[in-house]
Amino acid sequence: MRCKYEKIRILGDHRMWIWFIFISVIISLFVMLFSGSLQIKRNMRADAPLDEFKSYMDERIPALMKQYSIPGCNIALVKNGEIAWTQGYGYADMASSRALTVDTAMSVQSITKPVTAWGVMRLAEKGLIDLDTPVSQYLKSWQFPLTDYPTEKISVRQLLSHTSGMPLGDFTNIYSPGEVMPSNRDVMTGEAVLMREPGTGFSYSNTGYNLLEILIEDVTGQSFSEYMRTEVLLPLGMESSFFDIDTAAKPYPPTGYNLRGEPVPVYLYPSKASGGLFATAHDIARFAVAGLQENPVLSIESINRMYQPESHKIGIYGLIFEAYGFGHYIEKLPNGALSVSHGGQGNGIMTHLQAVPETGDAIVILTNSQRSWPFIAYVLSDWAQWRGFPSVGMGRIIWGHYVLCVVIGMMVSASLMVMLRLVLAFYQQKRTGFRLLRVSAASILLGILIWCACQEYLFITSVFPVLSVWLGGAAFLFSIVLLLSVAVPARPRKNDIL
Repeated sequence: MRCKYEKIRILGDHRMWIWFIFISVIISLFVMLFSGSLQIKRNMRADAPLDEFKSYMDERIPALMKQYSIPGCNIALVKNGEIAWTQGYGYADMASSRALTVDTAMSVQSITKPVTAWGVMRLAEKGLIDLDTPVSQYLKSWQFPLTDYPTEKISVRQLLSHTSGMPLGDFTNIYSPGEVMPSNRDVMTGEAVLMREPGTGFSYSNTGYNLLEILIEDVTGQSFSEYMRTEVLLPLGMESSFFDIDTAAKPYPPTGYNLRGEPVPVYLYPSKASGGLFATAHDIARFAVAGLQENPVLSIESINRMYQPESHKIGIYGLIFEAYGFGHYIEKLPNGALSVSHGGQGNGIMTHLQAVPETGDAIVILTNSQRSWPFIAYVLSDWAQWRGFPSVGMGRIIWGHYVLCVVIGMMVSASLMVMLRLVLAFYQQKRTGFRLLRVSAASILLGILIWCACQEYLFITSVFPVLSVWLGGAAFLFSIVLLLSVAVPARPRKNDIL
């Protein structure tokens, strides 16, 4: 008899798991559909005429912008080593309904880094610096603050490849145009404190690139802005690009919009080399073209050197890319072609540059919204399909959407299963087990949710601006159900009442 009841219990458990999986699938599909992750779109055949792709983008981009609440976007395409198309969509400023045009220079954020890398490599080609010489030998106007690690080991190569041991830096230190702000040297004195031994690993560092700004100034005797304009920007035809804002300039850079959709007025960083460039999509496309062929600034040898991996273990960035060179992320596409790229993210801004030197292709995407990561991933995926690349690394964000939808579905399904078992236990006059475990799990979940709610910026919210809200709701529901399963007592027996 005991064996019989044991078989019934096991059978019941199996049925519960089947129901859990079934409900999880249904809810996951529901989340995919209503969050926009499950998209029904027209396939773009490889190597279709440019006009056909432009027409497709004219439908696709506004739809994606609406889905992710992105006010404006500028895009530029390079095909066969030439700029083939530029287009602006949406608004530079929502309050005034100012349109975002192709001649509007935008903050490109960390796309500045590959541009700065070109400036440094220009010095190397002129013989003014050596990449493997300690950077301290070139610094005349500034010295490192006290640190636990040997700063004399830091080379130019390490700064270019984020392997110097420098910290990320404070990217929230921003100022309005015209506002008095500290110098880059003052900022570096506070930030350039090594967090690890130089040369021992990859650590993405704005501070490291801002130190290259001092190097350029001390070696050339020019301001960073002046040097970059005369030696890099103008020779490449990037005439609408600048580091210093003219507040009277027309058109003025667009207003940014943060993760909550709130406006962020135009701002500047005290340091320029890591993320201070303003440029049109057309100018960044010119920069991409220069990286595909002979140009007035760098030799092909120097360009190819920047595209060589310096670090293969790049932390969380390894989910998207394979390595980092000098100012460029590097990945090998499924068809074997080498692709180089760099994105940019700041408060209210998100950008991306992707190029495939072997085929002469590149794409530039500039947006004035911090909610643009999935938008960029979808546009890149469409572009890759059109150009015959099976995929690009950023496309993995799309797969991340699917994974997150499944997680949300499982959490909601688990909540329903717990509620069902709670009802059954109540009517069967039983108390559920593992009460301490459920209280602990619920408390941890609620603690994480409260912590997340108190943060100004979360990486997961940036990558998944829509689904992160759904995930938070699912986690909150699950934690509340767990607490209820502990708090609700079993129904007393009649004999107990009598």
